[in-house]
Amino acid sequence: MNAPIQAHKSAKVQPKTTFDALWKQALIQAFVKLDPRQLVRSPVILVVELTAVLTTILCAIPSPAVSTGLAVQIALWLWFTVLFANFAEALAEGRGKARADSLRAGSQGLNARRQKSGGQFETVPASTLRKGDIVRVEAGELIPGDGEVIQGIAAVNEAAITGESAPVIRESGGDRSAVTGNTRIVSDWLLVKITANPGESTLDRMIALVEGAKRQKTPNEVALDILLIGLTLIFLLVVASLQPFARFAGGDLPLVYLLALLVTLIPTTIGGLLSAIGIAGMDRLVRLNVIAKSGRAVEAAGDVHVLLLDKTGTITFGNRRCSAMIKAPGVSSNELAEAALLASLADETPEGKSIVEYLRNLHSLQAPEREQIEVIPFTAETRLSGADWAGHSYRKGAVDAVLDWVGVSRSDVPAPLAREIEKIAQSGGTPLLVSADNKLLGAIHLKDVVKPGIRDRFAELRQMGIRTVMVTGDNPLTAAAIAAEAGVDDVIAEATPEKKLARIRQEQGEGKMVAMCGDGANDAPALAQADVGLAMNDGTQAAREAANLVDLDSDPTKLLDVVQVGKELLVTRGALTTFSVANDVAKYFAILPALFAGIHPQLGVLNIMHLASPQSAILSAIVFNALVIIALVPLALRGVRVQATDAAHLLRRNLLIYGLGGIVAPFVCIKVIDVLLTAVGLV
Repeated sequence: MNAPIQAHKSAKVQPKTTFDALWKQALIQAFVKLDPRQLVRSPVILVVELTAVLTTILCAIPSPAVSTGLAVQIALWLWFTVLFANFAEALAEGRGKARADSLRAGSQGLNARRQKSGGQFETVPASTLRKGDIVRVEAGELIPGDGEVIQGIAAVNEAAITGESAPVIRESGGDRSAVTGNTRIVSDWLLVKITANPGESTLDRMIALVEGAKRQKTPNEVALDILLIGLTLIFLLVVASLQPFARFAGGDLPLVYLLALLVTLIPTTIGGLLSAIGIAGMDRLVRLNVIAKSGRAVEAAGDVHVLLLDKTGTITFGNRRCSAMIKAPGVSSNELAEAALLASLADETPEGKSIVEYLRNLHSLQAPEREQIEVIPFTAETRLSGADWAGHSYRKGAVDAVLDWVGVSRSDVPAPLAREIEKIAQSGGTPLLVSADNKLLGAIHLKDVVKPGIRDRFAELRQMGIRTVMVTGDNPLTAAAIAAEAGVDDVIAEATPEKKLARIRQEQGEGKMVAMCGDGANDAPALAQADVGLAMNDGTQAAREAANLVDLDSDPTKLLDVVQVGKELLVTRGALTTFSVANDVAKYFAILPALFAGIHPQLGVLNIMHLASPQSAILSAIVFNALVIIALVPLALRGVRVQATDAAHLLRRNLLIYGLGGIVAPFVCIKVIDVLLTAVGLV
């Protein structure tokens, strides 16, 4: 099965002009974000800016140890470092804001028809609606806010939210009563009870999620920020201690060089890209049409150990489909197929259509035109469908109904066919009988078919160390058969809300992170207990309130993709952190020998890159430190792709690529920059 990852239809293809505008706006915002009040959210980059300010001031103070030209170049590249980091964040924010603006535009100036206490209706701005208000919405009008249908039935176009243009039916009662603000009624009318105050609706959460500037940092981001601040303080103390050591040895280190060393040693790469990684991760989630109530849920998805998946609609199609045809003794395959096809032409149920589809894929049968035959439609009373054609009568339906029509009892069914019917029933399937002219021709096996490719998806999850558990209300025998076919690791049969909740608590008690999806009120306790709870947008209000993720497409298989996004977010952050810290090794060998070359000539052996001069070594490291941020922006926005493998292999792979690569790449690049700077005479 192809992963149901799909971009919002309005974001599939961006025109070049839109991209150019986004790039230009990000460039402007890079300068706007130089405001220290904004850089407080990125402490490492704030330190770089303060260093750039101090270096700029030092440029105006002549120093015999550092030429003004070199000091100016160092200052400029320090400012470029800050601007590149700001640009990365602004570019990530810009993509989200463009989507947020398009979402917000559809709800501006919207009015609502609110019911007054006397039963009359008054027109009010949609922004004044509060939880509990009742509004009437008619065909052609936008639903003014999230709510529950309390009266009426209508077709609703939810393209503004989900991107899917096909209308869906919403009606009072049941599990299809939830409606989303900013969606349009295309037929009939609805009486809707508003369930969200302004600022708390699905649309508001989408806008808040994609607007990076308003995004709250996740716990992992906060922890990483603390680590980066700690490393910055350590390197600040290290750099500050170098001057006393130098003077003790009878030398002196220029302050400009010390400031350059500080900036190259602190983790500026990940400090500059950390915000962009988080914003881009949330953007990928929104492109899946999934709303997260907090970034914690997305990060938790990346650490999930156990997935609880409902069988119906997730692992299976959710309706019975034809999976096999069983012949009665003495009947040919073509004879059975022709009779079953003719008897199913008038059956408009999903089961009847699946029989026709199955037979046409399996046999090259040419059915007569509908006008040439007399069709007998399927009804719940007769539990039969059929056709009379060319002097023959064909019938298909439930076992008892067909036996009654043929006029025989169960004991008269041929023994081989009777055994097959019994096997179908015991496996959890539904047997149908096919007859022609009062003769039994065979049986049809209907079952809730496992989705193609789902077994491979579960195998990928297993390789990642994630265990899958199928949850179903079927009896243990049927559940075991479907579980074996789907390839899940475990199964909960005859599931009740209490069973689901108990299993989640058991797994969590063993220190595991658990995810599950659901849409009914009986799923609410389990969704609230799970570390990652994915509710369907067309499900009950109780389920949506209990979950920390809501899928606007109401596709239960989306949980698998949410896990993928969560893992990509965590792996991207970890990979670039590894790369950033590993960079310091090469910078150390570039700058430290250059600083002490005049004081301790013996340290020249550490100049393993054979850089041209101390001045070019320092400037080359500063240039690389700035350029590496802008070079990694595409990776930060796209994310590191996560392969189907266990955590140990993934760690080894990232250490090899981003750890070893983070050491080797700077050696090569700094040497190339050194050669170029020397060649053009900048040092």
